Amino acid sequence: MKTILSFLIAAGSFAVALDAPKLELKPTGEVIITAPADAHARYTIDGSAPNAKSGPYLAPITLRSGGKVKAIAVSADRKTVSAAAELEIPAPPDSKPLPSSVVACTQDRDFPTYDWAVRHKLVSARTAATKADLVFIGDSITQMFGGKPHDRSQPGKAVWEKYYGRRNAANLGFGYDYTENALWRIQNGELDGAAAKVVVVNIGTNNAGKNTAGEIVEGVRAVLGEVRRSKPSAKILLLGIFPRGAKPDATREKLAQVNASLAGLDGRENVTFMDVTKSLIEPDGSILKSTMSDYLHPTTEGYERIAGAIEPTLKKLLGE
Repeated sequence: MKTILSFLIAAGSFAVALDAPKLELKPTGEVIITAPADAHARYTIDGSAPNAKSGPYLAPITLRSGGKVKAIAVSADRKTVSAAAELEIPAPPDSKPLPSSVVACTQDRDFPTYDWAVRHKLVSARTAATKADLVFIGDSITQMFGGKPHDRSQPGKAVWEKYYGRRNAANLGFGYDYTENALWRIQNGELDGAAAKVVVVNIGTNNAGKNTAGEIVEGVRAVLGEVRRSKPSAKILLLGIFPRGAKPDATREKLAQVNASLAGLDGRENVTFMDVTKSLIEPDGSILKSTMSDYLHPTTEGYERIAGAIEPTLKKLLGE
């Protein structure tokens, strides 16, 4: 029987089960996840069941208002996963539940288009090595603008080179990021090595499907707070969330509410707010495929409109 089992394993037709990871709550309130040898852990904090594309465990997890961490062990090739382990974190007395938009966590929803953990490591190192003066933080809209590493399609690459190639710029855009994911990245050093005279922030559109307008605003404000913590002297160009969808609808209205609230931050704590919506829509409110191929991600023309709209303000903030 042992010989037959060994043959099946060698032939790759028998998956060897992984032990579940161990979860430990430290006195400091941090949750530590330990995966078995030759595996890594992936976790969720929203009550959903983790899978091979859930956020990778890269640093201790903090849930200040309590909650539940669920985790699995995953093999390097992501083909074998363990049973889930979970840990309940009690809420501190008198604490209020926090919206998901402000609870920092990792993600990997765009895999295999790109690997979120790998990109985090690469852009952190590159931004520190180049001492980037101009930093863009965002989601796939930012990631597809341009800049290294080239780990997905970049329809805005020529526009990026035109406007930022001569500048010491870094792209910290990550596809499918919510505000809480950008929050985690900044908290975990992605911006620390940059010189960061100016930081351009454009985040929140992916939260539209799961958070209220108010919660999205809270998430964006949390990201701005982390930018200021990391780079207190940096000037921040906060871009309003871009319009999405072929025509005006409820989602557009929600994002307009978010932008109206964010506009109130203009001129406060080194923040300059800009809403470039008018540069991306037609007179009747529609969006053309020639501007946004899927009514969300800009084309080369769309990126040209965005870069052209923000350039005068960017020059002023950079002191050029």
